Amino acid sequence: MTEYTSRSELRLGFLVLLKAGLLLAVPLAGTIAQEQTPPALGEVLDVQSATNRAEQQTQERVDSLADEARNLLAEYRLQLQVLDQAQRYNANLQRTVADQEREQASLTRQIDEFGDLERGIVPLMLDMVDALERFVRLDMPFQLQEREDRVRRLRELMDRADVSVAEKYRRIMDAYQVEAEFGRNIEAYAGAIDTGSGPRQVEFLRIGRTILAYLTPDREAAGYWDAAAGEWRPLPSRYHSDVRQGLRIARKQAAPQILTLPVAAPRQVAP
Repeated sequence: MTEYTSRSELRLGFLVLLKAGLLLAVPLAGTIAQEQTPPALGEVLDVQSATNRAEQQTQERVDSLADEARNLLAEYRLQLQVLDQAQRYNANLQRTVADQEREQASLTRQIDEFGDLERGIVPLMLDMVDALERFVRLDMPFQLQEREDRVRRLRELMDRADVSVAEKYRRIMDAYQVEAEFGRNIEAYAGAIDTGSGPRQVEFLRIGRTILAYLTPDREAAGYWDAAAGEWRPLPSRYHSDVRQGLRIARKQAAPQILTLPVAAPRQVAP
């Protein structure tokens, strides 16, 4: 009896403990179930939106960096072109400076050489002026005042310091050219001649350096320059018409034609 009672009490105690454990397990299971409940839809959308914004900001930053990189690359290429142009320009400038230095050295040598040349050419030009003066004095006396004035101006030019040697030489050669042209053309001009009884106005006819004749305005007297005698000689009346025709030809009032006028015979110059 006693043993049976003890067994009953043990069974009752076990049942009590089992119920108590079940009662404790129910709240605990509820708590665990509550903690494992999934989040609300709004929270999910907020998280997704935040993620999208972060991704967008990241993409924008990436795009900005890419644009910046492209700009930097373009600027780098531009600077390379500028550098290449500067290098090519400097190389060309160096060649130009070197060429200028060579030219300067050449000019310096030429100036030194010109100094020697000038010392030799100035006396030569003075001799040329002297020779031209003698030639005018010994030549036929046509346009004498004009030709003597030309020689006088050359002498004055040779003493001027503000005129280069090259210009002086050019003027002398021009004067020689003018004298050379006198031997290849025909000319009619008015002037005066000393007939012994005073100057008399006449019309001169010059044909090269072969004939120098004159005719008075009244057509009554004519003459020619005798180079051998160095004086004027009268022309017979049979030559007057040829002198008049020669004057018309020189003034381009008549066509060229053959004239009959006295010409001095060539003389043999003693060696």
